[in-house]
Amino acid sequence: MQSKNRKFRVVDENHSPDPRIPNVKRKRVWKKSTLLFAGGLLLLVLVIFGIIYFRTYTSVRVSETYALSGAANSSYKTFAKGVLKYSRDGVAYVNEKGEEQWNQSCQLKTPIVKVMGDCAAIADEGGNDIFIFDKNGEKGEVHTTLPIEKIAVSGQGIVSAIVKNESAPEIVCYDTAGNLLVEHQASLGGTGYPLDVSMSEDGEVMQAVYMQVQGGKLISKVAYYNFGTAGENVKDHEVAKKEYKDSVLADGFYMKGNVSAVAGDNCLTFFDGKETPKEVTTVTINKQIQSISHNEKYVGMLLKNTGKDGYELRLYNTSGKKVLSKEIKENYRNIRICGNQVILFDGKKCSIYLKNGIHKFEGTMDDSILEIVPVFGVNKYIVLDVNGMDNIRLVR
Repeated sequence: MQSKNRKFRVVDENHSPDPRIPNVKRKRVWKKSTLLFAGGLLLLVLVIFGIIYFRTYTSVRVSETYALSGAANSSYKTFAKGVLKYSRDGVAYVNEKGEEQWNQSCQLKTPIVKVMGDCAAIADEGGNDIFIFDKNGEKGEVHTTLPIEKIAVSGQGIVSAIVKNESAPEIVCYDTAGNLLVEHQASLGGTGYPLDVSMSEDGEVMQAVYMQVQGGKLISKVAYYNFGTAGENVKDHEVAKKEYKDSVLADGFYMKGNVSAVAGDNCLTFFDGKETPKEVTTVTINKQIQSISHNEKYVGMLLKNTGKDGYELRLYNTSGKKVLSKEIKENYRNIRICGNQVILFDGKKCSIYLKNGIHKFEGTMDDSILEIVPVFGVNKYIVLDVNGMDNIRLVR
C-alpha cells in the first residue's frame, strides 16, 4: 500500500486556517534579518576598530593651540589631568585645555620635581625649600637646614630628602606642615652614600639606595625604613636591607601599592611587601641602559644593542616579566610610560608603542617636544613645546 504525501493545516472549529501562521513566519524572517544585520554591523565595527587600532600613523593634525606664558623657558611634567609647568620663576598646573588652574611663584635655579598620584613636590637643588602641591594648589611648604640633593613625595604629601652635610649626607622626612618626622644620618663607613630616595604611597615606608666602597670595590645597598608600628622597635626604623656586589644601583622608585623597584647598570630588581618589603625578582640587563621610565604598572627601558646597530625597547610588569621587546633603529633621550603606551621622543621626532607591541605612531612634530601626554579620545594627545600646548590627533 503506497503512502500519500499530505499537507496539514491548522484550522479552527469553523474549518478556517489559523491566522497566526503568517505572523509566525514574519517574526522568524524579522528575527533572522535582525541577526544578520547585527552580525554585519559588528563585523563592520571590528574592521573599523582594527584599522584604527593596528595602523601605524605617520602624521598629526593640530586641533587646538594654546599659548602659555613663559613656555620657551619652562619644563613640563605629567600631573593629574594635565601637566606641571615649571621654571626658575615658579610652578603652575595647566589642564589639557591650556588653562592654568593655579600658579605659585618661587625661585628655583635648578628645579627638582617628583610626582606620586595627585601630589607633587618641587625643590631647588642646592636650596632649602620644598613646595608640596596637589591639583587644587599648594598643600604645604618645607624648609630644610641643609642644602637639598634629592627629594621624594608620597601620595599623601609627606616628603623625604637627601640633604648635604659636612661629614655625610642626611635623609630627612617632613609632613605637609613642615614638621620634621625623621632624621636619618648616613655614614660612608656604615650605610654608604645615599644616591636616591623614594616614598610609599601612604608615606609610611621609605626606600633608600646607597653606594659604598668595601675593600676597593663598589657595593650597592637598598634599605627600607618603616615609620609605622612595624619599625618602632627596630634600630633606625630599618626593616629590610639588601646588598648587591656586582651592580651599581642609582634609581629607586615605588610603583603600584606596595611594589617598589630599583634599577642599576646591569639589573632591575622588584620588591613587594607593605611593612617589610622583600625582593621578588631580579632581572639581568645585559645591555647599556640609554633611558628608563616607569608608571604604576610598568618599567620601560631603551637599551643599546651590543654587536649590532640599533636599540631595544623593553617593558617589564611589576612581577619582573618582560611584556614587550621591540627593535628600534634610532635613539631617543626621553621615554614615558602612560597607561599602556610607551612614548619615545627626542627633539622633533616621536615614536609610540602599545604594550602589546603595536607600533602606533612614527613621525615628527613642527617643534622640539618638551612633553607629550595622551588624553581622553581616540588617538588624542597634548604636546608641549617652546610655543605652548597643542591638542593633536594622530592621522595617516
